[in-house]
Amino acid sequence: MTAVIPGAPAVPDATTGPRASRAAVFALARFEARRLLLRAPVLIAFAGYVGWTVWRTRTSWDGFPALQDADRATQTGPLLVGLAVLLCANHAVLRSRRHGTEPHFAVLVVPPWCRTVGHLLSVVPAALLVAACVGGQFAWEALKPGAIGHGSPGELLAGPLSVLLLGVAGVLLARLVASPLAAPLLIVFLMFSALFTTGLPDGGRARWLAPVVVENGGVTLPSDLLGRPAAWHALYLAGLALCLALAAVMLSGGARLRSVRAGVAGAVALTLVGAVAQDGNVSPETAEARTRISTTPEKVHRCAEREGTTYCAFPEWLPRTADWAEVVEDVRSLAGGTAPDRPLTVRQRVEARYGLSDDAAIPPAARPDEVTVGTTWGGNRVPEFAVAVAGVLVTGDEETAGALCDGRTVTVMWLALADRPDPMSDLRRVRLDDSTSGSAVVISQTEPLSMTAAHTEVVRELLERPRDEVAAKVRDHWAELTAPEVTTDRAAELLGLDAPEEADECL
Repeated sequence: MTAVIPGAPAVPDATTGPRASRAAVFALARFEARRLLLRAPVLIAFAGYVGWTVWRTRTSWDGFPALQDADRATQTGPLLVGLAVLLCANHAVLRSRRHGTEPHFAVLVVPPWCRTVGHLLSVVPAALLVAACVGGQFAWEALKPGAIGHGSPGELLAGPLSVLLLGVAGVLLARLVASPLAAPLLIVFLMFSALFTTGLPDGGRARWLAPVVVENGGVTLPSDLLGRPAAWHALYLAGLALCLALAAVMLSGGARLRSVRAGVAGAVALTLVGAVAQDGNVSPETAEARTRISTTPEKVHRCAEREGTTYCAFPEWLPRTADWAEVVEDVRSLAGGTAPDRPLTVRQRVEARYGLSDDAAIPPAARPDEVTVGTTWGGNRVPEFAVAVAGVLVTGDEETAGALCDGRTVTVMWLALADRPDPMSDLRRVRLDDSTSGSAVVISQTEPLSMTAAHTEVVRELLERPRDEVAAKVRDHWAELTAPEVTTDRAAELLGLDAPEEADECL
């Protein structure tokens, strides 16, 4: 039996929810949101997230981002903020228990479940602030002059929804376990779970139950061939966050409300629909399209001609042909014989059959006078492409260029690097061991080129000499420098150098 004190206000129960003051709930939400955003863990997390995002985005993709990759790059950073929001939201709900003020809330007009709603609403501003950061990061990438492709709204929503989900989980945990140690333990559990889901097969559905699904490979595919159920995953995250929020309300006394019970049913339905639909396996249509662009890319290419060279690219990459053309013309301008006027075809190719998580090698182009260019650009990709162009100009096709082990390698490497802004730095960047001495493998989109120690010595000396002086000798002796039987010693002699002292043995 409950004693009633004359003159004291009646203690509200869950059935007074409809009469509870909405203004009081929103006032509590505003107060808790401001307090949450000013907590040290949240401030530190936001500072780290924003600082890392700014530092990385300045030079990401060397200024040539594909927006279908840039949207996914916005997802991992918000998890740091989400964990901080989880911790602080949990502590905010438990504050009244820590301070011994919980009995005083019984005399308020706002019942316990409404206070829980206020705490749940308090995590929304943090999620919105993350959404603004995600939008700013993506806009920064999209406004770069070298940006191509298309982003996905579903991918961009993953970060903010993860913060919302983790914040709601913190409130629910406080209603389940009234201990300040529960939130740190949950954070440790989530971190270990993330390590576990990272090792799951790429085609499995289980990994999509995590807030963020990271692809481990570095290949860039056309935006319509990603095969990621981003929209369904966003629906799953939103439904799961709503489920947890309504569960917290029910545990606080809101189970009697018909609207809450109906909301739980709807939230569970949304979560199940998103979870079932986000199948990790690509559709047959996507798999067929991936095979088509991997084996017969010419069927989907669009081509444009510039200065006697035909550039064939996937539709999203057509704006990038101007950058390719600049490299091709630089290499052509140094060549001799008929090479400057020889028709070339620069064809974009990618191995897409294994999805985003595989960097499979691309076989050399089978056609003569055809140069392969990949789906990434900038940084090391530029001198690598220059080497490929020079190899085809010297040998006639990519397969022969990849098998070079004679004096022609000297001509190929000089043609590729001589007109670069920093030739010695690019020589280091295109070699697998980042060296400018000894033997090494030259990185390529197709078959790598091998350089002996003698090749490296001669190329290094040539790059240190005036470009026009060496170019005149290359043009004068082009026929012999590009002959299959030319040796490294003979190439050095024709170019005015002493025979190399280093060994001339291929790897």
